[in-house]
Amino acid sequence: MPSTPIPGYTHATSAVARSPLGDEEFALLKQTVLLGDDDLKQLQLAGEVLADQVEDVLDVWYGFVGGNAHLVHYFSGADGKPNPEYLAGVRRRFGQWIRDTCAARYDRDWLDYQYEIGLRHTSAKKNRTDGVSSAAAAIHLRYLIAFIVPITATIKPFLARKGHAPAQVEAMHAAWFKSVTLQVTLWSMPYVAPSSF
Repeated sequence: MPSTPIPGYTHATSAVARSPLGDEEFALLKQTVLLGDDDLKQLQLAGEVLADQVEDVLDVWYGFVGGNAHLVHYFSGADGKPNPEYLAGVRRRFGQWIRDTCAARYDRDWLDYQYEIGLRHTSAKKNRTDGVSSAAAAIHLRYLIAFIVPITATIKPFLARKGHAPAQVEAMHAAWFKSVTLQVTLWSMPYVAPSSF
């Protein structure tokens, strides 16, 4: 948990519903994305590398979103203008998401919170965490999936900034890619019928 409470960050609390995905299914999904114990160690190392760079990473990501009208639309009000309070609230949770990804504690609490994150992208919960009214009632699944690329491609330079050998940077980056793919897969769960997921 973060040292200072982050509004809307409810990881490992009773406010989070249990993910419908069973533990065995979760294990098979981790196996499918090739996420193993060594990757968890690499993610923990990435967490050390990124610890003092989180705001810089978020600057890059927010610059990307802000530079694309079709993405910033999801953070805009009915007037079409970006809502700075909404963007700020999401940013704090996004920074914690980086830390949680690198903490690599992919247990039941973490799995349940991925389901919550997924719900917050759908019409079931979007905008409710921050109590806003935005132009979009949900984030289209296509952009959730497509965002794997910028979030993965842009993290590599940050992983390389602390002088680790290229092979070590590659290992951290590969682990990050596996984790992000796993998470976006889990976030897509509320978008589809249970029989299809």
